Amino acid sequence: MDQGAFIDLGLGEEAKPAESPQFPRIGAKRMRHAVRNQVEFRQCSLDESLSEDHEARIAWAYVCGLDLSQLIGGIQAVEGGPGQAPADPRVLMTLWLYATLRSVGSARELNRLCKDHAAYRWICGGVSMNYHTLSDFRTQHVGLLDRLLTEGVATLMAEGLVTLDRVAQDGMKVRASAGAASFRRQPTLEEALAEAEQQVAKLRAELETNPTATKTRQQAAQQRAAEERAKRVQAALDQLPKIAESKKAKDRDQARASTTDADARVMKMGDGGFRPAFNVQLATATASQVITGVGLTNSGGDKGQLAPMIDQHQERYNRVPDEALVDGGFAKKEDIETVEQGGTTVYAPVQKSKDPERDTHTPRPDDTPAVAQWRERMGTEEAKVIYRQRAATAECVNALARNRGLQRFLVRGLQKVKAVVLWYVLAHNMMRAVALRAATAQAGM
Repeated sequence: MDQGAFIDLGLGEEAKPAESPQFPRIGAKRMRHAVRNQVEFRQCSLDESLSEDHEARIAWAYVCGLDLSQLIGGIQAVEGGPGQAPADPRVLMTLWLYATLRSVGSARELNRLCKDHAAYRWICGGVSMNYHTLSDFRTQHVGLLDRLLTEGVATLMAEGLVTLDRVAQDGMKVRASAGAASFRRQPTLEEALAEAEQQVAKLRAELETNPTATKTRQQAAQQRAAEERAKRVQAALDQLPKIAESKKAKDRDQARASTTDADARVMKMGDGGFRPAFNVQLATATASQVITGVGLTNSGGDKGQLAPMIDQHQERYNRVPDEALVDGGFAKKEDIETVEQGGTTVYAPVQKSKDPERDTHTPRPDDTPAVAQWRERMGTEEAKVIYRQRAATAECVNALARNRGLQRFLVRGLQKVKAVVLWYVLAHNMMRAVALRAATAQAGM
């Protein structure tokens, strides 16, 4: 049967639908075009541009509850006195916290957003910014950021939202702001230092000989650049003994240091490649996923990082975690012995024995009592269930940091890098605190 044929249902000719005549449409097509030169008058405040639950408001409320007397007390400008008033430290801190949540790690990009983006303009509230101020503020207050981490976690512990019953620790290697080609051996570094010092002396002599030259400013800039390079090369030379000490005796003469960031080290990354990086250590409470401890090292391995993290908890909160969950890279016998004696039970996988007939979880003759108990404990089903929480906690927190832009550091030196890590930690804990308090309030309804 023809699919296009009309099916006669016996309703007669009058029941058949009448075909409407089709007329050709002639003329220009009608569309709604964008008109951008139309003058509009809008009556709207900055406060009306953001929703009530916007993350920028959350960051501002969090910062307003912090003790920033250390920053405010250092301001020299006073009412009726000379000098330009600086930006409110609370505005600067809120900008970096919100920028961290939005994966913005560049001071220049943040400065641009302060002019073009509604959320950043709301935070500024009409306070002008420049990238120098933003960049300096981000890395100058490592001690303050570290104290805020301690106080924030202690507050959540007092509210019963965070406990140190069980903590998971993991390392995360983050690319350094240095290229692989910047690493040099000692002879090359000494030669580069001699050249830099010679250039500095030459430029200094030119300025002293003809201080009124028209290119004085340019020569001064060249001198500063040469002095800065000399400092970087000297810093690389100072790091060589430490780098050589970590190598085998036969390879110590091959030690290399970076002239860009002397603190960076070449590490094996997650994809199997070798690049300059730093090793970020994070400890996280498993029940709340709040970061309770942070460490930074330029060692490519995780061995030896467990005991310092446990000691850090003692210094911060006057107690150590009851249980510590770490992967096999942390399983150093000396650390396990020290940590277990301090009152923390270690859950870490036991390395398989080279002897296939030897049971991995059977204590060895040279094991101390703490190490022997650890071996036996990790063979139980209960320990295996507990250890599964490590990946669900530590790796989840690491993934969140990666998603927020912790892929590569844009600053150099251990101190500045640690400051950037602390910004990520504070931003993470801020959002976890909001979620935990909301869950508690909903449960109490």
